[in-house]
Amino acid sequence: MKKLFPIFCAFLVLSLLLASCASAATQSSNDWLAVVQARGTLIVSTDPAYPPQSQLVENGKRAAQTKCASDQHTASELSGFDIDVSVAIAQKLGVEACFVTPDWTLITSGSWADRWDLSVGSMTITPERMDKLLFTQPYYTTPAAFFVNKDNKTFTKPSDLSGKKIGACTGCTYDAYLLGKLKIPGETINLVVQNADFKGYDTDTTAFQDLALGDGTRLDAVLTAEPTGLLQIQNGGPFKQLGDPVFFEYLSVAIDKAHSKDPIPLAKKVSEIIQQLHGDGTLLKLSQQYYGTDLTSAAAKFDLGQLGQWK
Repeated sequence: MKKLFPIFCAFLVLSLLLASCASAATQSSNDWLAVVQARGTLIVSTDPAYPPQSQLVENGKRAAQTKCASDQHTASELSGFDIDVSVAIAQKLGVEACFVTPDWTLITSGSWADRWDLSVGSMTITPERMDKLLFTQPYYTTPAAFFVNKDNKTFTKPSDLSGKKIGACTGCTYDAYLLGKLKIPGETINLVVQNADFKGYDTDTTAFQDLALGDGTRLDAVLTAEPTGLLQIQNGGPFKQLGDPVFFEYLSVAIDKAHSKDPIPLAKKVSEIIQQLHGDGTLLKLSQQYYGTDLTSAAAKFDLGQLGQWK
């Protein structure tokens, strides 16, 4: 027994050294994916007032025994298509989805200072955003359309809105479209409205509140995702869609290029997961649940390689 004791001690010391080295390797890893998996949570930025994509649940109860920090929302406190997509991604990563709701312009501008891991907020892939952000395989597409007050008899087609007061979220593709600056990989943009008097809003819901006034003093129209406008109508809002959609956009998960550690492994892994969710029908099922139609098939066929983000 006495002879075995030095061997046991040596074995114990070696085990402690190996554990210490493994811990140090994890802490010093230059891989943001490893950070997320070690932490056990995926911190997602999203919009708290953008139904049916995402919204806070009234009187929503925080999940018990959550790993989410006190200043983060648990999945049970929000609802919507983007929320369910986030949860599906987190489950594939083996972690819990936690949510934060920063201003949209902070998300699209990059330099997140590691405050959240990725954005699942129906963000369109554009060349300008690619300067600051990495994009995964798109998880769905949406048509963009104009909506006016249902009592309006002046406007019969989108081109009638040239020179009129049009509301949209600031920093979104919609204001870029109205300014004639929108570019979307794989899409040709036809600007049918000229010289719009753009009015910026923090979120589409606020713009619709002004449009509901109906007197044209604040807004003549709102440009937004067609499903968002149709939901406003479905919920009793005094609106109508004006003509056909004016462009289509590919919506993707975005990841900050300026993370303190390498974000590419996380971006690649999430992109792979989204392709799996396309392949197994999860995204199609969620699209049909929230929109009543398939908004995912075109996104599954998008050639991510054309963006040239990584090899």
